[in-house]
Amino acid sequence: MKLGPLSLLWKTWLSTSFALTVLFAITGYMLQRHTLKATTRSLEAEVKASFGAYESVWRARAEKLGSVAGILSGMPNVRGAFSTLDQAAIRDTAGELWLRISDRMKETAFFLVADPEGKTIASFDSRITAAVPQQWPVVREVRPKFPRQISGFIVHQDQLFQLVLTPVYAGSGRGAVLINVLVAGYTVNHLVAQELKESTGASEFVFFSRGRVFASTLNDRATAVLSARAPRAGRIDLVSDGVSEYVALVRELIDLGGKPVGTLGIFRSFEDARQSVDALRRDIVLFWIVAMSVGLWLTWVLARRIVRPVDSLDRAAAEVARQNYDYRVPVNSRDELGRLASTFNSMCASLQRARQELIRHERISTIGRLAGSIVHDLRNPLAAIYGGAEMLVDTDLAPAQVKRLAGNIYRASRRIQEMLQELLDVSRGRTGQAELCKLREVIQAAVDAVRPTAEAQSVRNDLSVPADLELPMERARMERVFVNLIVNSLEAMPGGGSIRIAATADEKAVTVSIEDTGPGVSGEIRSELFQPFASFGKKSGLGLGLALSRETALDHGGDIWADAGFQGGARFCVRLPLAR
Repeated sequence: MKLGPLSLLWKTWLSTSFALTVLFAITGYMLQRHTLKATTRSLEAEVKASFGAYESVWRARAEKLGSVAGILSGMPNVRGAFSTLDQAAIRDTAGELWLRISDRMKETAFFLVADPEGKTIASFDSRITAAVPQQWPVVREVRPKFPRQISGFIVHQDQLFQLVLTPVYAGSGRGAVLINVLVAGYTVNHLVAQELKESTGASEFVFFSRGRVFASTLNDRATAVLSARAPRAGRIDLVSDGVSEYVALVRELIDLGGKPVGTLGIFRSFEDARQSVDALRRDIVLFWIVAMSVGLWLTWVLARRIVRPVDSLDRAAAEVARQNYDYRVPVNSRDELGRLASTFNSMCASLQRARQELIRHERISTIGRLAGSIVHDLRNPLAAIYGGAEMLVDTDLAPAQVKRLAGNIYRASRRIQEMLQELLDVSRGRTGQAELCKLREVIQAAVDAVRPTAEAQSVRNDLSVPADLELPMERARMERVFVNLIVNSLEAMPGGGSIRIAATADEKAVTVSIEDTGPGVSGEIRSELFQPFASFGKKSGLGLGLALSRETALDHGGDIWADAGFQGGARFCVRLPLAR
């Protein structure tokens, strides 16, 4: 279905509604995007804070282990016990001091004494050290870095440890001799990870290395997915386990030799933030719907108020186009539209006054032109009547002369009667009864009526009209049409020439052409040929002949026009329908 053109009201409302919709959509999108970015930045900050808290906790543990091991290694009685290499003496002396100074570290930390080859000599607190390996090859690997204390992570026997190695030396004749190594540390397991989670604000911790997970606060599925999708070390990124999203920060775990040995992933769940964003999105959509509904309603009301004066002006313009200059537009405001309505009303009043003045002048001019033309056209017939009557009254004439004068008076009076009757019929819009007439007979009658004038001017008439063409017409009026056209041609050829009248028929109408060999019709007057009182270059006549002739043709359902493309004279065409 093809829609018609939209009204100004709909155009205004739709364009404003579209602009409001786009504006609210962009605003909602920007607000949601800003909120999401702010939430992401907040989570990233929380992850960094969790990592900072982790480092603080982990460093505090390492420092505490190192300080305890340093204290023990510096005590004379401990060094003396270590010098004996007696496991019982070492265990009794160092173990008693460990239990006394380790405070609560003994709940999660382990402490043992190893020889320079890394073999455990004595260990303390069997609850923890029972699961601790008895061989520490790392001691041999880091001996070149002694005598300073060394700390870091190691992976040993499928376990991840944080260790602090403290060397113990004894004096001899050849100088200080490494006699033992104090090994203090933590096993990085799920208990340690959970403790870190509780101390850092509910961040998730995953310790892994090369696809192997040592400790995690997440379930097995999430741990496996996140450890595989974790970003590169040092980066913060969004990752998903297929159910929830996390902001992830990855750091490398450095071993005792200064090389990466594992990876720590700190994950902050995005689920709470996502729920907040979803709630915000729902609020934005609800607000958008309400705001759009109110905005569209207000837009419609304002658009109607704006367009209503325009509609009034449109109706007023239509009334003026129908020449109703009395119509006025109501003025309801003092803004631009109100001033426009006032100006329009003033224009209508000016047009009304100008039209009335023009009509008055036109009537006076028409009366003057009509009176002058009628007087001029009636003068010759009246002169013939007056002269003939004077001769009849003052002179004794022979019967033949009396008859000839009477005939002249009759024809002159008939001419006046026909002219007046034709003017009366046109002014009243009267038409007669049409009858079926042979076209050739009607045209022949017109030719016969002007034959004396044509013979006097040596003008030859050539009639080429089929004898069997019959058309419904008012015979007298159509005969007068052809007489007017032939008379115009005769007046254009006072020195002689020829007139050719031909007719052609098609399925619907007959076209009669009247051609002459006169000077033709100039382009300047062609557009005014059929206007009333248009008399160009004629010494007599009302200037109504062509106007009345065209009116007659129009009354018969046809038309008359001048052929602009004809060369060598003038050609007028009369088209009449075969059936009314």
